Amino acid sequence: MLEDLHLSKGTKEEQYQNLLPQIKALLAHETDFIANLANVAAALKEQFGWFWVGFYLVKNEELVLGPFQGPVACTRIKKGKGVCGTSWQQAATIIVPDVELFPGHIACNSLSKSEIVVPIIRGNEVVGVLDVDSDTLNSFDNTDQHYLEEIIASITV
Repeated sequence: MLEDLHLSKGTKEEQYQNLLPQIKALLAHETDFIANLANVAAALKEQFGWFWVGFYLVKNEELVLGPFQGPVACTRIKKGKGVCGTSWQQAATIIVPDVELFPGHIACNSLSKSEIVVPIIRGNEVVGVLDVDSDTLNSFDNTDQHYLEEIIASITV
């Protein structure tokens, strides 16, 4: 069992390449979905220092707050509402360089400036989303999308 992360410096891609096998090792011997989500959120927050990293899970036609790292957050989000609800509705990753410009953005915290949301899709159904917020503009790009989607694909439900 991996007990400590070995954080790295370097480019964003190098950081992901260092972190990805460590996350996969964390997930390899644990079958509990919530425990794995908690460790993924912690590993991402620790490596990148983003403002907020967490999961929302689909329950009774709403996204309900799951494991996260960061300040308190919105508890429930309707399908199609905000960035998370839109990602759920579209079953697609959404990158928002400036949350103030996203129509219908839900401001859980006014310090959030940019965001990426990656859906967790299992059996052609979205079962949750990974939500990552930064307190700076334009924090996320295709590199984040690629690696975060790979991390989400490695989590078993």
